[in-house]
Amino acid sequence: MPAPDVSGRSIGELVDLSGRVALVTGGARGIGLAVAARLAEAGAAVAVGDVDAAGAEVAARSLKRFGGATAGVALDVTSTGSVRRGVSAVAADLGGIDILVNNAGIYPPALVEAMPDEQWARVLEINTTGTMRCAREAIPYLRASGRGVICNVSSTAAFRISNPGIGAYAASKHAVDGLTKALALELGADGIRVVAVAPTMVETEGIAELRAAAAARGVKLGDSAAFAASLPLGRPNVPDDVARVVLFLVSDLAAMVTGSSVAVDGGSMIQ
Repeated sequence: MPAPDVSGRSIGELVDLSGRVALVTGGARGIGLAVAARLAEAGAAVAVGDVDAAGAEVAARSLKRFGGATAGVALDVTSTGSVRRGVSAVAADLGGIDILVNNAGIYPPALVEAMPDEQWARVLEINTTGTMRCAREAIPYLRASGRGVICNVSSTAAFRISNPGIGAYAASKHAVDGLTKALALELGADGIRVVAVAPTMVETEGIAELRAAAAARGVKLGDSAAFAASLPLGRPNVPDDVARVVLFLVSDLAAMVTGSSVAVDGGSMIQ
């Protein structure tokens, strides 16, 4: 069920998500919330899924300013039951699922030699297996849509290791990129595109928390301002930088893009 040719449509039509339903995991704050806002602004009905159920509700209410339908749903990507219930609830409440943005993830820094098995397993459980769970449960709805898109939030750590202490995170994001390619191959005949976006460090509420956690483990993540100044573009990567690229990837502007990961990194990987 390949998507129809869209080459004759205007730019406004190609970016318009009216009539589509999007589910954004980890959407209560940071990159996820910025993505949810851009999709809602483009006309999509947006469900915010998050392990923080109250936060998901608050985020969903904030999106009502764009005039479309919204929903907040409790969604723990480490639990198949939770993912299944959340995805089913979104489809029932909003009328299906056309777009899935797998944004939920964690980044607890630790040197590999000091990393407990439990921490390694939890990073991969959330970042990689959680991405798979959400995709697996959403596929029937995306197939029924006829124009389904999965966008996985990866990282430049899948391509370039910029500092020590990110072994588990980097491994998980390498796996996300592999999963993106595999799903693109498996689902293309159903008209489902699967893409990824790969940000470098993004200024979010979580960065300060991560820096404090890293310092407690003897891992220095580096100064945000110094890192931003070192980029060719010379400024910080903010959530909306990532959200705008996600909007492009899930819209019909990118109708012939699948299996690819797009870096949003200010040029960090060319240095």
